[in-house]
Amino acid sequence: MSRSALIVIDMLNTYDHPDAEHLIPSVRAALPNVVELIRRAREGGVPVIYVNDNFGEWRSHHGEIIETTLSGPHRELVEPVLPDENSLFVIKARHSIFYETPLTYLLSQLDVERVVLCGQVTEQCVLYSALDAHIRHLQVTVPDDAVAHIHEDLAVAALRMMERNMGATVGNAKAVEL
Repeated sequence: MSRSALIVIDMLNTYDHPDAEHLIPSVRAALPNVVELIRRAREGGVPVIYVNDNFGEWRSHHGEIIETTLSGPHRELVEPVLPDENSLFVIKARHSIFYETPLTYLLSQLDVERVVLCGQVTEQCVLYSALDAHIRHLQVTVPDDAVAHIHEDLAVAALRMMERNMGATVGNAKAVEL
């Protein structure tokens, strides 16, 4: 199997935005599977890379993002997925984890050929990131029970597009081989 990396997308979140009330129930459902994927990756020596929005705070760094999200109203959604000392961290400004970030270079330095995408939001950041990974000739796996959505119908369509149009492997988190 190709060398994999687990990419945790936008899970460090204050949930203080207009769509949060629609997103939070889905995050709660996906959270145990995201936590389990992170645990399995860490135990297996698979790189865990957090790629997170900086919320427009251009002077922020990952420690500051963590502090901000932990002081938000939904700390219980952030604490279980906090990066550890071995986690890698990339800050993004737009939907795709690749857009204007050093992630492509980082993955090449780690000899990663396959990315496992988990986190939020299925029909936005996860979808665009899967497309950009596909364009970069990376294999893509998306555990459908480890991604959270705002609009369920769009998330279902996005997962179908990832599978059909990008050749992504979509399935249950427990079945993901890291």
